Amino acid sequence: MLEYGDGMRINNVEIYDNERIDDLHRDNLLIIQNPEKFCFGCDAVLLSYFVKIKKNEIALDLGTGTGIIPILLTAKTNGKFFYGLEIQEGPAQMAQRSVDLNNLRDKIEIKCGDLKLACDIYKKSFFDVITVNPPYIVTDGGLKNNFEAKAVARHEVLCTLEDVISVSSKLLKPNGRFYMVHRPHRLTDIITLMAGYKLGAKTIQFVYPKIDKGPTMVLVEAVRGAKPMLNVLKPLIIYGADGRYTDEINDIYYGGC
Repeated sequence: MLEYGDGMRINNVEIYDNERIDDLHRDNLLIIQNPEKFCFGCDAVLLSYFVKIKKNEIALDLGTGTGIIPILLTAKTNGKFFYGLEIQEGPAQMAQRSVDLNNLRDKIEIKCGDLKLACDIYKKSFFDVITVNPPYIVTDGGLKNNFEAKAVARHEVLCTLEDVISVSSKLLKPNGRFYMVHRPHRLTDIITLMAGYKLGAKTIQFVYPKIDKGPTMVLVEAVRGAKPMLNVLKPLIIYGADGRYTDEINDIYYGGC
């Protein structure tokens, strides 16, 4: 964390009360966040590591929140352009200010809009890659957070897993790639739904908090129009026996610093 805002301006970008500026430890990139509403988590960072984007490819991040994934992907890949779609006006506006703070308007476009209507916002079969860190909790499961932004981000309030997968299939080019982070207990639903929308599962990687604990996340790659042929990568372990990040996680977060 760098500092909290109090109506200050940095690079002609206003930082509002209760907001802070965080260092992303990649190419001097920064992001504006408000801890009283919602901040990105480990899942978004791990998804940005898992995603493969080739030179000159165009990517869309659905439910982009404060824009963490497209911002990180500008540093970690050779993609040509990155789009971010977010239904909530507050996070979308914050994402746009982070884009401006990093002088990335020539690489990232943020729009405020409903994921379920994404096919009316973007051209079908247009994107090489789609990424998504969707709500994990079905609407009748778990307690909703008092803050609306957190509830929408974590619960299937405004979109379902099927909405995410069906829209992604329509927006991807043939052989376009779909990347998602989710919870392991939803993996059967994920693979079944992807198959129903012609997204062939290709790669999964389970994420474990420690080597002696069960997985808490799963990273998934699928390809539009491809036959499923699943490759399971070695587990990704977050913490070592000493309670510190493993070397692999340290590299993902800090480039090995």
